[in-house]
Amino acid sequence: MAGRSKVAQEAYDIAEPIVKALGFDLVDCEYKKEGQYYFLRIFIDKRGGISIEDCEAVSREVDAALEGKLHADPDYFEVSSPGATRPFSSLSDYVRHEGEEIEVSLFAPIDGSKHIEGIIESATEEELVLGVGDSELHLEWDKIAKAQRTLRF
Repeated sequence: MAGRSKVAQEAYDIAEPIVKALGFDLVDCEYKKEGQYYFLRIFIDKRGGISIEDCEAVSREVDAALEGKLHADPDYFEVSSPGATRPFSSLSDYVRHEGEEIEVSLFAPIDGSKHIEGIIESATEEELVLGVGDSELHLEWDKIAKAQRTLRF
């Protein structure tokens, strides 16, 4: 993901193979100052969502691997879910949520609408295929401005 700080990128590079070996996807890392403290956060996900136990398991493994390897010493290290309504940022986000309903915002309207809700049928390097009603909609990635999961209560 573009825009990661040097420390966050270092943490990402160290954590990614560990997180993957534990059966999760590493979504992102961030290193930021909040008040007087520096926080290093990694965000993990998996099909079906993340539990506290998942975060604890990843935290134990990654914390040990990061020890002494970063060009900074964060005051706090956290492992978290990226959140249910976080906008998708990679192909793996779409693949992880195949079969689920999402909301898509488009750069230009299709049939008069810039907003579409549909079920992810497939996601490839070339396109996103959504089930919308009784039909399939094929969207090239450069047409999509934003997408996120639809939550219904």
